[in-house]
Amino acid sequence: MTLRADLSDLLTGAGILDVDVDDAVADEHVRSSAYQRVVMVATSSRSRDRDRTIAVTILRDPDEMVSKTAVVAFVDGIAMRATGPAEFRRWSADLLPEIDRLGTEGYRAFIRRRVRDWLFHLSIEDGHVPTSAELAMVTDWMQRLLARESTSPEVLALLAGSGRRRKTRNIAQDRAGNRKLRTR
Repeated sequence: MTLRADLSDLLTGAGILDVDVDDAVADEHVRSSAYQRVVMVATSSRSRDRDRTIAVTILRDPDEMVSKTAVVAFVDGIAMRATGPAEFRRWSADLLPEIDRLGTEGYRAFIRRRVRDWLFHLSIEDGHVPTSAELAMVTDWMQRLLARESTSPEVLALLAGSGRRRKTRNIAQDRAGNRKLRTR
């Protein structure tokens, strides 16, 4: 398929009719925005039937930065709606072989790390309390996200003591202290 046909199919399938396909083909910024909109529609759907096709189509884009950015948004959107690590693991198992379409190893590695980070996050939401060694395996981004969002006193204490960056440790320590004050 051609880039024009791919974009037309994605936009039509998502019910997005206000994007000029010729503009999107000519301008990677317009195309990137169109992919972001397609991903938002796809992640908000209850059906996961078209996800692999959408990802494969996006990954055919000649601008790998554009496709990587859209696929990362797809991963993030699905992870935020997943009911647990098992559901996300099944979903990502379909996606991970497809990222080999990217020629740049750094982009492939980034997406793999993002999937691992979300699996870690979802396991914590599911009740798992990680060890310092497990915490060290996730990215700074995930550690900051957990420091900002976790409601687990154990996870906040772990981040306050073992977070990789001072900012992360400070956020977790502050939030752990505020949680103690609110529970009294």
